[in-house]
Amino acid sequence: MQFDLKKFFQTGREPYRAAFTLDLSEYDFPGYQIPQPVTGSFTASPTGEGILLELQVSASVDAECARCLEPVHQDYPFKREWLVREQDLTSDLLELPIDETGKLNVDELVYEELVMEVPTVLLCSPDCQGLCPVCGKPKAAGCTCCDEGGSTTPVDERLAILKQLLN
Repeated sequence: MQFDLKKFFQTGREPYRAAFTLDLSEYDFPGYQIPQPVTGSFTASPTGEGILLELQVSASVDAECARCLEPVHQDYPFKREWLVREQDLTSDLLELPIDETGKLNVDELVYEELVMEVPTVLLCSPDCQGLCPVCGKPKAAGCTCCDEGGSTTPVDERLAILKQLLN
């Protein structure tokens, strides 16, 4: 979706609102995918200082847990706002994807904001114990090669009988 920001500075007197659904399944994200369409809204409102741009997005992210490799599915709703002045359109400092004709690429803006919003390390739960370094199974699945204290030191089978004395 393209929004002609330059034209809106000249003719926009009323707020512009647009709802969108965007398929980002083919985009390259760092360590995760967005298999379902992203939904959101884009608003441009004239103010005394410039134009207030507002982006609201809701995306569902699929990835692998960084510790145990189990599937992770999380929702990321977020909202961003920018105040753009007319002189900003010719500035190299503006961090919005605006081309030389003054058109804002809203699809690219959504992609950039998702890359910034979604953490680079996704976990299935905050207390994920990860994988056992001995057997490679998820610790939450109850691997038996480590002692009960959660230590990653393997238990020597020949000395297992001594552990029963401590119980």
